[in-house]
Amino acid sequence: MVEPPTILVTGGAGYIGAHAVKALQQAGYRVLVLDNLSYGHAELLVPLGAELIVGDTHDRPLLDRIFQDYTIAAVMHFAAFIAVGESVHHPAIYYRNNVLGSLTLLEAMLAAEVKKFVFSSTCAVYGLPQAIPMTEEHPINPLSPYATSKRMVEQILADFDQAYGLKSVIFRYFNASGADPTGQLGEDHYPETHLIPLALLTALGHRSHLSLFGTDYDTPDGTAIRDYIHVCDLADAHILGLQYLLKNGDSEVFNLGNGNGFSVREVIQTAEQVTGLPIPVVESPRRAGDAPVLVGSSTKAREILAWQPQYAELETIIGHAWQWHQQRHPKSKS
Repeated sequence: MVEPPTILVTGGAGYIGAHAVKALQQAGYRVLVLDNLSYGHAELLVPLGAELIVGDTHDRPLLDRIFQDYTIAAVMHFAAFIAVGESVHHPAIYYRNNVLGSLTLLEAMLAAEVKKFVFSSTCAVYGLPQAIPMTEEHPINPLSPYATSKRMVEQILADFDQAYGLKSVIFRYFNASGADPTGQLGEDHYPETHLIPLALLTALGHRSHLSLFGTDYDTPDGTAIRDYIHVCDLADAHILGLQYLLKNGDSEVFNLGNGNGFSVREVIQTAEQVTGLPIPVVESPRRAGDAPVLVGSSTKAREILAWQPQYAELETIIGHAWQWHQQRHPKSKS
């Protein structure tokens, strides 16, 4: 009997990583997770039965042992710090973790002759949009150290392909959201910065209000518009990207988004409809660097990878997240 390929997933105890682990298992792969648990949740992996190694991508001796002890077919790399605001105030830790950690991992892969790499990047590498929807050919202009750190890794991957033949699929996400429909997995960041979980935590009474940053944008209701993509659809794309590489596909970059935009007010109103609870809002000034509209084109992923998002409706995305948050953060009695 042929053993299924083993995939190393860094950051596999995190939000998107854990959903990718489940999708990999369902697709028949063996999964090995490397996570330092600085933001990940080991308990998310327990029902999945995934093997977890607690450690860091900076730890070259550990990486060498992993590649020596396991026959790794490919690596999915989710491990990164992701808070844009924090990156502005503490750029050093973002460049050290996101760039140097990735470089150390890639060098360990090359030493072990593992040359298939799926990378979790971000639409933030584009900066302010010059055209909507944004395609992969959109000019690159990262506006934060977080976005720049992701862009740096993208450049490293291009250079490593040229020099060493390491093939990569880079996914530039728009707004990852939602939760596993079974309620098994979901989003749980601390501190939380994403709109949908913040709205749901407010509905549950864990926050007094939701801050709405900017009501004077040139959009139909004055609030910023974003492209929300269900986390399970993201996970499915990673499986397709992996399969593409394992069939000797060339290095590629793909946007992952719905192609539809929803305003902040639309998200809040939909969250109130889904939960049946009020979400108090405090209107605040715009945040520096926030674009009025960010919507991506995923045509390339649809055409090359045959990717088809299953959960495009905002009500579905919020409904799955609501199911998760109700069990993860029960309603406050205060």
